[in-house]
Amino acid sequence: MKLEGIRVVDLSVFLPGPYLTLAMADHGAEVIKVEAPGEGDPGRHIGLSDGPETVFFRNLNRGKKSIVVDLKDAAQRERLLKLCESADVFVESFRPGVVDRLGVGYEALRARNPRIVYCSISAFGQQGPFSGRPAHDIALEAESGLLTASLGGDGKPAMPAIPVADVLAGLQGLSAVLMALQRRNQTGKGDYVDISMHDVTIGAMLNILGPTFAENRHPIPTHERTTGGAAFYRPYETRDGRFLVLAGQEPKFIHNLLGALGRPDLAEPCLRGPGPHQQPVMHFLAEVFRTRTLAEWDAYLGKLDVCYGRVNTLPEAFAHENLYARGMVLRDDEGRTHVGPPIHFREEPASPSLRPPRLGEHTEALLGAQKTASGD
Repeated sequence: MKLEGIRVVDLSVFLPGPYLTLAMADHGAEVIKVEAPGEGDPGRHIGLSDGPETVFFRNLNRGKKSIVVDLKDAAQRERLLKLCESADVFVESFRPGVVDRLGVGYEALRARNPRIVYCSISAFGQQGPFSGRPAHDIALEAESGLLTASLGGDGKPAMPAIPVADVLAGLQGLSAVLMALQRRNQTGKGDYVDISMHDVTIGAMLNILGPTFAENRHPIPTHERTTGGAAFYRPYETRDGRFLVLAGQEPKFIHNLLGALGRPDLAEPCLRGPGPHQQPVMHFLAEVFRTRTLAEWDAYLGKLDVCYGRVNTLPEAFAHENLYARGMVLRDDEGRTHVGPPIHFREEPASPSLRPPRLGEHTEALLGAQKTASGD
């Protein structure tokens, strides 16, 4: 696998850091999860369980090793530092300044291992007036302005279904770590990566910033092309109370559907771009889609060259034949469901271990060996 031979020491908890290191574990890296004594990663206790661990924890930590370290204990901290001498990557998600106070900051690790790539994930970054402020995902979505562009039917900010800032931080952190490892191959030197959840959320909104940059105003979501202002990019209710979405505004999709529905005349306002002038088209489509069930529309639209999707429940989504065909739904020996690795290589594909570690399961093997080797 692509990352065989890479050793990762992971002090992160909850979602962003574990999401980053999950991808590395799936592709062959040795990921050593460092957990606090007692309860370990809080993710071990979030949500429902279908086995020894919560679904939340096993989804993000399969294939990793777990060691328990009390960072306030000098002897245990020293053993961790010794372990980091053989590490390629170090990931942490404390508030800025905490790892330095605990003696495991970048400078402490670099002094022992100049090749290490050290990634810090925090809410607002390591520098700046908000750097010490605590925040979780939805606060960063709010501060970035994303929630004011994601409105419910009542025109108020809607609760996001996935933690956008968390996932983006993990993905951008993964990209940065891999860039730094590639550069290390050329220079022999590691680097320090500063990932801000605020930054990455701002960096993901490039496609909706036209009104803000061109006219210094907030977008009107119901007028914009991807947030409600386009008849061919929005949900519609079907006769059975289910929903589908139209999801393609290219002229061919517009002509194909409106032609098939006997209203080619309604294509013109759609071709003029998003905005209130598309309301008659939205009204027509809303009335038409309420005449058949979701299954009937799925069968009908599937025969046309139209960009659309069923609004599935999560159980329906995980029964999707395309996901099974691509190895995105996996079962372990106990029959539990797992999400497959979404990065697909033709050569050296991922081969994930579906077993999450017990708390502290590898402490003796990893830190005990270090203790013996160093003569402590």
